[in-house]
Amino acid sequence: MARMFRVLGFFTLAIALMAFAGDMYEMALLFFIQTAVFFLVGYLNFTERAYLLMFWGYMIVAFIGFTYWSIFEMGMPL
Repeated sequence: MARMFRVLGFFTLAIALMAFAGDMYEMALLFFIQTAVFFLVGYLNFTERAYLLMFWGYMIVAFIGFTYWSIFEMGMPL
């Protein structure tokens, strides 16, 4: 499971670099931070249960954040 967090770090790094190349600096910064956290957690060698709980916690926070942003911050399309 630790390797999967490093894989998540790799993919978030790829997304961050593409966002940076596309002049989306806020998104790039968000994904660079996620990359650092995923790589850090990936090398801490927690138990399988701890990794699963952290992953589900991350998914809940990400989905709540995405839902909040898409409903309240983006506004209605005209």
